[in-house]
Amino acid sequence: MGDYISMLKQSGLKTTFQRLYILQVLDECGHLDIDEIYSNVLFVHPSISLATIYKNILMLVDKEVIKEVPIEGKKSKYEIVKQDHFHLICTECGDVEDCDYEELSDIVSLSSKRHKFLQEKVELSVYGYCKKCIDKINEKS
Repeated sequence: MGDYISMLKQSGLKTTFQRLYILQVLDECGHLDIDEIYSNVLFVHPSISLATIYKNILMLVDKEVIKEVPIEGKKSKYEIVKQDHFHLICTECGDVEDCDYEELSDIVSLSSKRHKFLQEKVELSVYGYCKKCIDKINEKS
């Protein structure tokens, strides 16, 4: 990633240090909720408010620079918009892992053709337990 200024300009948004740091934090850390984004940005800019982060995140989502990844029973996480992929979401710890869409593309294409459906984009989340949480559960047994 890295060219945050171009991303913002292409979306019709002004380049502000708040938006640049939000994008940098998401690029470096992956999937984060608003509080995690705020903590990371606050570390660099201690005077920034949580309201400013919220406002900018909503604007970045609205302009499709970042996207919300809803997590059942937990706070949504956010990520920079990128190539089609799907998510493995741990229902225990809330960890989100990106998986290559190519693993599913044939199935999705076949299903779309069968239903005479013109697909524009794919969003898929698979819920379960990550390896770390499975190991913890097995330790308790």
